[in-house]
Amino acid sequence: MVPSPSGSAYNIAFTRLQKHYMAPSLFDWFAPCPRGLEAPLVAELAEIGERHVAGAPLFGGGALDVGTQVPGGVHFRGGWVAGIAANLHSRIASRVLLKIAQGPYRNENDIYELTHRQRWEQWFTPSQTMRVDLTAIKSPVKSLEFTTLRVKDAVCDRLRDLSGARPSIDTAQPDVRVFVFLTMNECTLYLDTSGEPLFKRGWRLDKGAAPLRENLAAGILRLTGWTPGVPLFDPMCGSGTFLAEAAQTALDIAPGIGRCFGFEKLKPFHAGMWQKLKGAALEAKRAARQKENIDIFGSDISGDMLDKARANLSRAGIHDLPLKQLDARNMTPLTEAPGILVVNSPYGERIEVRGRGPRGEIRETSRSRREDDGEAFARAQPNPTDIEFFVSFGNALKQRFPGWRAYVLTSDRKLPGMMRLRESTKTLLFNGTLECRLFRFDLVAGSMRNRPTGE
Repeated sequence: MVPSPSGSAYNIAFTRLQKHYMAPSLFDWFAPCPRGLEAPLVAELAEIGERHVAGAPLFGGGALDVGTQVPGGVHFRGGWVAGIAANLHSRIASRVLLKIAQGPYRNENDIYELTHRQRWEQWFTPSQTMRVDLTAIKSPVKSLEFTTLRVKDAVCDRLRDLSGARPSIDTAQPDVRVFVFLTMNECTLYLDTSGEPLFKRGWRLDKGAAPLRENLAAGILRLTGWTPGVPLFDPMCGSGTFLAEAAQTALDIAPGIGRCFGFEKLKPFHAGMWQKLKGAALEAKRAARQKENIDIFGSDISGDMLDKARANLSRAGIHDLPLKQLDARNMTPLTEAPGILVVNSPYGERIEVRGRGPRGEIRETSRSRREDDGEAFARAQPNPTDIEFFVSFGNALKQRFPGWRAYVLTSDRKLPGMMRLRESTKTLLFNGTLECRLFRFDLVAGSMRNRPTGE
């Protein structure tokens, strides 16, 4: 039971936590993210530090100091509470990794020795299961698989030398994950504190084929400049990923509030500390229930997808969000004030039966969700049906949404030409390994003629 914030019991617990935890101890952390979202993650981590770490009453304050951003992630520094807060509150990070060691190497034996020297016994026990993941860039090692085995052996040998027992390997659901990153001459060892990837919030059980990951959706919302109170509309909402991420932001629902984390199985884990941080997030969620109208709207041509969206939103703690079954070409603004329109656009195979139409009939329209095989998109070429759809969609934007900003995510560089719109900006992003662009359109009334169909 967590002690009350008054009386001697609380003071004793507070003193113990200060001594045992993070007052004198600072760690180096790394938060990987989808490529293209490094800058939004920097801003988000700074906000988490200011709001959830600095001045945390149970821990006598603290800091989350954002360091350098590198392709695919952001470094930061802080105490244990900083890493836990990043896990709980980051919408963009894929994981939160604790840096254990870094050193030069020439071969697999050097990597073994570096790993074997580390005090793994202070983080977990031989009775727990583990997994090792390795990533390399221009590494001279002959076999990444063999190097991964050497790291695993080094950790297990260290624990066996100290206790006579070694951890079992579980590649599916391990208690502990060790991450290794190799450059041309340097090895970095990390301990995962997230467990399942952070984009797995726990609410999305219903989805279409190869859906947009939650943290990519959250990062895109940041790139649009959207903030709670500004109208947001997704006219091709599918299973509701953009809507759920925006609504949870507007209602101050921490993205990790409904899931478990890897740090809960590490030795430094303290249930009282975690309950305090989680309790503060739950209190913020309860306080946000007072908001009556968050001006977030969605529609989709498929009744089946809207059913999935409603189920996902309900599990995410979002109720009564306006959803409408509608062809995007027939969309109209739902607020007088202009806002932001965001779309994960149709591409992939050209025609698909999407489900029930607005009156219950079966409708055909362009495919609106990606195939699992990225090569299918590289081979796909625009056909007349797609061009007709996007011309009509572009006309709807120009004629009915003056003053709005529209953001469209696509792997097709020719999309602005098909829409007969000139993009204001384009941002390179990656949905997994699939190269995409986020096009921004500043909408004004009227049409654009003689728009080239190329990028």
